[in-house]
Amino acid sequence: SPLFSCSSCSMPTTLLGSYLHLRPRCLAYALFLSFHLSQGTRDYNPKQMAIREKVFNTIISCFKRHGAENIDTPVFELKETLTGKYGEDSKLIYDLKDQGGELLSLRYDLTVPFARYLAMNKVTNIKRYHIAKVYRRDNPAMTRGRYREFYQCDFDIAGQYDPMIPDAECLKIVHEILSELELGDFRIKVNDRRILDGMFAVCGVPDDKFRTICSTVDKLDKMSWEDVRSEMVKEKGLSEEAADQIGQYVSLQGGMDLAERLLQDAKMSQSKQACAGLTDMKQLFSYLQLFQVTDKASAEKVRTTETQVMVASAQKNLLEERLRLTAELWNAGIKAEVMYKKNPKLLSQLQHCEDSGIPLVAIIGEQELKDGVVKLRTVHSREEIDVSRAELVEEIKRRTSDV
Repeated sequence: SPLFSCSSCSMPTTLLGSYLHLRPRCLAYALFLSFHLSQGTRDYNPKQMAIREKVFNTIISCFKRHGAENIDTPVFELKETLTGKYGEDSKLIYDLKDQGGELLSLRYDLTVPFARYLAMNKVTNIKRYHIAKVYRRDNPAMTRGRYREFYQCDFDIAGQYDPMIPDAECLKIVHEILSELELGDFRIKVNDRRILDGMFAVCGVPDDKFRTICSTVDKLDKMSWEDVRSEMVKEKGLSEEAADQIGQYVSLQGGMDLAERLLQDAKMSQSKQACAGLTDMKQLFSYLQLFQVTDKASAEKVRTTETQVMVASAQKNLLEERLRLTAELWNAGIKAEVMYKKNPKLLSQLQHCEDSGIPLVAIIGEQELKDGVVKLRTVHSREEIDVSRAELVEEIKRRTSDV
């Protein structure tokens, strides 16, 4: 081993492998010079650990309040256990060097090890939580919180139960934890794979592209729609028409109201799979109301306009009729809006009202035109009534007198 001198005490020392043999008073300095953290990892100082401990205690206390049990699993699993469980993300699994004939990998998440635990131990019912580190061979982005080693916190209710009751409790737990941690406003997003698959089907996505297109749609949280669309079309080979139809649906937001609107949507209602998922989603939101899990977006919106009514159409080729009705309302002193598209989807028009806080929608279709009426919809309650064209202005004024 080569000899060199310690700059602090001038004593000769040797470098053996990756370890420095120094006098104790020089050890810290030598470590500072000689060792570096692996990319995508970090150290935590005592203050950070105290914060983490407080957060963990809050989370675990909530889990125990709901009757959950704790388990632990090895940090590594047989490679065959993990391979093929994560789709395109399987390439991010850390493989370990062959150890005595076993091919091993570091756990990618806590879900697959939990499934293996259930199968091996013949567990059919359990409410469990697990907080532990997982590992992903990803490109680290420390400033955006993307690490190769990080904690995951899992809570699962395994077993066969009546639909949506366990799901509602899981969301109740998330709501309690985020509220107790006082992180500010938050939004909980829920999904049902049946709704997603049904949407893909009615939008024209081939069956063999469902999973790969789903993987791309999942990136909407960190990529713009334009980039997601480009990946679906240019990299995944999806038609532009199908991509555009997907875009109209994934831009929608809401709760019980959105589930009801999608059930009435001309395309989504054609999918039995989507309808089953949407029906369960409505049931879920009814349980959440009983659990007092309310959307903090349900508080009164801060409106930037004073629009009283949105003029919408339920069918195509009614632009001229929408413009004609809008002009009548403007001439009568009503603050009205209309979408600048020839054939906007009714869902998109209703979503605009939700997002903008517009209280009323005046909907016209071929039947309404024949009958000389307008379907007036109250956005908040989703109540709809037919109002004669001659009485529309007064009805709008009456309903928006306190807006």
